[in-house]
Amino acid sequence: MLYHPKWSKAKKRLMSFVCESLHSRVDFQVINYRKAHDQLGRAVITVDKLEMLSMCTITAEREEYYRERNIRIQLDDFSNDNVFNNRAIQEQAQEQLKVESIYAQYDFFSALEEYFNSPIEVSLKSNDLLIKILCILDRRVGKRTLRKMEESISEQKTLVQVFYKLRCDAENIYWSE
Repeated sequence: MLYHPKWSKAKKRLMSFVCESLHSRVDFQVINYRKAHDQLGRAVITVDKLEMLSMCTITAEREEYYRERNIRIQLDDFSNDNVFNNRAIQEQAQEQLKVESIYAQYDFFSALEEYFNSPIEVSLKSNDLLIKILCILDRRVGKRTLRKMEESISEQKTLVQVFYKLRCDAENIYWSE
């Protein structure tokens, strides 16, 4: 499943939302592996050309398989004939991956779609790590909103805190760690 609309258009739109102070430092890349069975690869968020988050489909699917297997071992459930049970196990495994910040390329595209189609006020309240990061980088999120976020940022995942610190530093906003 390749991303539609074209990644080049989506990237241009995404970059138009990145705040001026980070525009030259932050980049988003999509790398597709043509020889992979589904031609998916990974999506990457870089800062100063360093990978901050790599969302590799192969890694995510492998880890999902391991999580599903471990859940089946815990439940002592090795029958594949119950569709509802299989789906519940898969959803549980996917939730574990999100908790551990393991994402596939299609998770990035999904978050991007939601981010593009939601007002910034709604996106700011999202529990999705990827959408949170996009919001922190967003030019529509001003200094006042960033300061208000300081109270709750310590409750966020480390990666969200890293991007928050990056944005605050870029905007010359003092914040207590």
